[in-house]
Amino acid sequence: MSRSRPYMKNDNAWVEQRNWTHVRKVVGYRRLDSDVELAILQELYGCFTIYKNFFQPTMKLAEKVRAGGKIQRKYDEPKTPYQRLMESGQISAAARKRLTAQYESLNVAQLRRQIEGLRNRLFHQLDNKNGAEPSAGKRHGPGIRVGGAAHAIWMRKMMKGEKP
Repeated sequence: MSRSRPYMKNDNAWVEQRNWTHVRKVVGYRRLDSDVELAILQELYGCFTIYKNFFQPTMKLAEKVRAGGKIQRKYDEPKTPYQRLMESGQISAAARKRLTAQYESLNVAQLRRQIEGLRNRLFHQLDNKNGAEPSAGKRHGPGIRVGGAAHAIWMRKMMKGEKP
């Protein structure tokens, strides 16, 4: 189910985009309707939220300039939501300390293995629910894509505390 924001009647495309990146890419398109699946899904979303907020960089639009008939977009450098929050200066010292401690206690490789393990548990539960074998695309979904060598270089710099 998706719902748009109040007084934004054409907002469903934005909501559906978030459903794709935050829901469908992780769990696919299968129907999840049992209590066991719900428990696995809640644990999976908890881990995935930590992964997205602490380790997945995003690009923010800095400015749009119209040059004749063409729009040029300029983006800020990619940063994680955690990095943006720390640089914003809008959080208290206690919250900053708590988030820094949480970030330093995380292991990105272990978190990825935990996410994949939970996804496999969920898909195994779905496969065993009914006897029908789903297609491979719907069973496992497209998965979480990490950008290969460029992502590895960025992660290495981030873990060392360098500016990417």
